[in-house]
Amino acid sequence: MFRQNLIAFTTIIRKEWIRIIRIWLQTLIPPVITMALYFLIFGELVGKQIGKIGEFTYIQFIVPGLIMMSVITNAYGNVVSSFFGTKWQKNIEELLVSPTSSYTIVLGYTFGGVVRGIAVGTLVTLTSLFFTELKIHNLFIILVTVLLTSILFSLGGFLNSLFAKKFDDVTIIPTFVLTPLTYLGGVFYSVKNLPEFWQAVSFANPILYMVNAFRYGFLGVSDVNIYFALLFLAVLSTALFLFCVRLMEKGYGIRN
Repeated sequence: MFRQNLIAFTTIIRKEWIRIIRIWLQTLIPPVITMALYFLIFGELVGKQIGKIGEFTYIQFIVPGLIMMSVITNAYGNVVSSFFGTKWQKNIEELLVSPTSSYTIVLGYTFGGVVRGIAVGTLVTLTSLFFTELKIHNLFIILVTVLLTSILFSLGGFLNSLFAKKFDDVTIIPTFVLTPLTYLGGVFYSVKNLPEFWQAVSFANPILYMVNAFRYGFLGVSDVNIYFALLFLAVLSTALFLFCVRLMEKGYGIRN
């Protein structure tokens, strides 16, 4: 049974990777171009007017947040589009009639999203080197943060695809929830510069912890406690994973 599920798990990931590579002009290149424009406009043009934030130039400060933003959107988008497409085309029935467990299905699609999120994040990181010099303060924190974040938002995309009943439902959460939270998650500013009320509001935004943990890995500075941020990501990812598995076992959004 374990071997069967392992084969199913690796097959789903391989399928997702082939899909990403087959349409690489849609999956890999657009986010890199978008982030390059952010680096150019906000980092180079606007950043020169802003000056430094602490010991760092503005572009050095925002690069980790922009890399994380690309990881979040691509991990989420990969899973929500892929799994909803599987539902829409009725391909999910092939998985449901097989001995593949719900845990394996959720893990397979989740790590498919992780692969795309990390692939895009890597490309964006390499692109940022044309605009600024990146120094690594703590590689372990960088790797753990990007892994936990991509897992969390891949699971979020999976959950969205379960609830989605039409293609319009796939875009609602990214447009009206994910994008605002990302822009208000400390990517372009330090929450220490905000009034007390807005600081309190910002600390309720989960993306703030991801961005700051990732920034700490590069710059060694953060507006939040790093260990709390990592624990928060791990607990939230575990809870969301179990919730997705439970919905899969009940057949929510699939069998009705």
